[in-house]
Amino acid sequence: MMFSRLLVILSLFVLTACGAAEPRWASEAEVSRARYVSNEPTSLTLFTVVGKRNGSGAHSGLLVNAPSQRAMFDPAGTFKHPHLPERNDVIFGMSDAAVAFYVDYHARETFNVIEQTIEVSPQVAEFALARIQSYGAVPKAQCARSISSILASIPGFQDAPSTMFPNKLTRYFEAKGATSRVHMDDSPDDNSGLIQAPDLRLRGDLTVALAE
Repeated sequence: MMFSRLLVILSLFVLTACGAAEPRWASEAEVSRARYVSNEPTSLTLFTVVGKRNGSGAHSGLLVNAPSQRAMFDPAGTFKHPHLPERNDVIFGMSDAAVAFYVDYHARETFNVIEQTIEVSPQVAEFALARIQSYGAVPKAQCARSISSILASIPGFQDAPSTMFPNKLTRYFEAKGATSRVHMDDSPDDNSGLIQAPDLRLRGDLTVALAE
């Protein structure tokens, strides 16, 4: 009986800690204005924020580079930018400068960012783009779970594990033959007042460069 009560208490704590989803819905005009098409091969890129001290996974994000546009699924993430409209954890306008800023935002003295890319067909990329847009806002602590669910519905990724742990997705992408790189930064852990948002407005086919 004591053990059952403990499980109930722990379950309530986990639900409380996760928190509710935070729906956002940018206007059609904002999304259309921010649409960015990359010349890079169509692909899926997994970003994993990993603690330097113990190697634990802290956050997962999925960048989808489709023929129609490139967008970031950042489930339950804290990343925001005034020039990058968001619809339920999908961030639009992900130019090269925007991706660089996303990495810079997460990499710091306590965290590295692992970037893993798998090239996919244009059709698969468009399917993945549709899936991230239809998934909906994600509750706190459910980043890896939501991405694993989306991956499992995408052709060629149906074997993706159902997991709450970002590192498990990292190992999955590694096993799928992803090309990888690690981003490191020694900026302070509290970056709330230190990272200035660069101008990421799109001007035709050009993106304002990320300020050094």
